[in-house]
Amino acid sequence: MTIKDIITVPDETLKKISEPIEKVGVNETKLINDLFETMYKSKGIGLAAVQVGILKRILVIDVSNQDKKNEPMTFINPVIKKVSEETSIYEEGCLSIPDTFIEIERPKICEIEFIDIKGRIQNLKCDGLLSTCLQHEINHLDGKLIIDHLSKLKRDLIIKKISKLRKSPDRIIV
Repeated sequence: MTIKDIITVPDETLKKISEPIEKVGVNETKLINDLFETMYKSKGIGLAAVQVGILKRILVIDVSNQDKKNEPMTFINPVIKKVSEETSIYEEGCLSIPDTFIEIERPKICEIEFIDIKGRIQNLKCDGLLSTCLQHEINHLDGKLIIDHLSKLKRDLIIKKISKLRKSPDRIIV
């Protein structure tokens, strides 16, 4: 397994739409393992392939409590089929937008269809943190970021701040 570099805003790759996977082969399985390794090292709970510069519709999630055993979940070609009218608000962070947390209102419950790591079509109805995380990561696959929920002014300020931090010789971003 390989730890990948996570790309950050303003990298234009993050705005691109990821391509569906035709079949789950050796390369996809390796990518999935790399995504988990990268996500765990970065202390994230979700990571989409586009965040490491690979435009494939693959994402990984683990919303297990840190005190418990890992519960890794893989989603290939995920599609949101249905969402609830009821919403919830979470303060979301993003590995591609360091040191930034934004309150986002999303549907509380979502139903998705996806392919699992064994190539089988699955359906999942989820709520709470898993629902929010899935919606967040599927947004990545569609070229959307949490800062897209903000006004242009606030979005531009965050991107400017992150760009300065990346260029600062006193900061090391791992």
